[in-house]
Amino acid sequence: MKLGIGIGWRPEIADAVEALPGIDWVEAVAENICADHLPAPLERLRERGVTVVPHGVSLGLGGADRPDPGRLAGLAARAALLGAPLVTEHIAFVRAGGPAIGSPVLEAGHLLPVPRTWDALEVLCENVRIAQDSLPVPLALENIAALISWPGEELTEGQFLAELVERTGVRLLIDVANLHTNHVNRGEDPATALDELPVEAIAYVHVAGGVEKDGVWHDTHAHPVTRPVLDVLSELRSRVDPPGVLLERDDDFPPAAELAGELTAIRATLDAAVSAPAAGRSRPAPPEEPAGRAAGARDRAALAQTALLSSLVAGTPVPDGFDRRRLGVQSRALAAKRADVVARVAPELPGIIGSEYRREFLAYARNRPMSAGYRRDALDFAEHLLIGGRPADEAARRRLTRWWQERAAPRPPRRSSRLVHAARTALLGR
Repeated sequence: MKLGIGIGWRPEIADAVEALPGIDWVEAVAENICADHLPAPLERLRERGVTVVPHGVSLGLGGADRPDPGRLAGLAARAALLGAPLVTEHIAFVRAGGPAIGSPVLEAGHLLPVPRTWDALEVLCENVRIAQDSLPVPLALENIAALISWPGEELTEGQFLAELVERTGVRLLIDVANLHTNHVNRGEDPATALDELPVEAIAYVHVAGGVEKDGVWHDTHAHPVTRPVLDVLSELRSRVDPPGVLLERDDDFPPAAELAGELTAIRATLDAAVSAPAAGRSRPAPPEEPAGRAAGARDRAALAQTALLSSLVAGTPVPDGFDRRRLGVQSRALAAKRADVVARVAPELPGIIGSEYRREFLAYARNRPMSAGYRRDALDFAEHLLIGGRPADEAARRRLTRWWQERAAPRPPRRSSRLVHAARTALLGR
């Protein structure tokens, strides 16, 4: 299906997206849409004939566990509601741990890379097949950006994607910004990846902005698209005419004129690459899978992913073979993202806590992993402050207590007696 040129739909830019000329389709984060009704701006776009593709972020198809049936059903419902021609997700894990390995469930709040190993590929392929059987439309999977590399990888990114497509028939969503990110952070050549992956399996392409800090590229989706990212798009276009290309922006939204300018730059890049000589490259064969690989890939993945995620979000020791500095960068980035998202989900908290909000949250997040999403994280953070007798300002503490009480029922069973004591202490000051 030919999609054309699109943009990521976000509520903050809904009016701008409706007014932008030349928008053929949009992509909406699936988890931000109710399963039984659409926001009015999205409904108006659909009435105009604009295709809407739901883009999932929480399945964790690269994780050790099989996909959650409830999450799959929710994604299927959104695809049906939107009349979407396909749905998309990521090649990533987003949570780890659980009773099977005697660990609490840990949530990353972020897309984390799976190792490019035969074990990881086996787990991913089975999860993808489960997802495909549960969805009413085709599935396409996105390559992600990464700050860190797993030790002992056996395949390149292109080889890993080629094997995934060969074994499952899944489509690909290629993010050229993520290829650039992995070039800066992991020294991987985007052109090599494009040569190795099956470009004929591409469903569409993402283009997004980022920023480099201290030699590390951060895929922020909050900065303008850079020339190197457009150069990777040009490389891709010289190999294949992608059915769709989409501009992503998730934060720090610019005026509509700037979005229009970025879309114009994307169109110009695609047009210029059309006249380039055909690449004529034959895709190299991936290495053969070693014979006699032992069973237990899921168990090994569960242990490895839990050890990594625990190091990132709970301060446990760095697993062997990982770059300690890079894991530190990733850990701080995850905590900063949590602080930002909690501030958006619960904007009252920065208002109550004031200038100390970010410092307090980062201290809280240092060894308190997220376990049940950002709204629960906001409540747990407020609870943590109250138990510690904070904020120091009595009036602010009373406001925070009332905020928590209005949202926390039923009271969490753990720490309940301490919480009651903290709440009573705060309320006695009224």
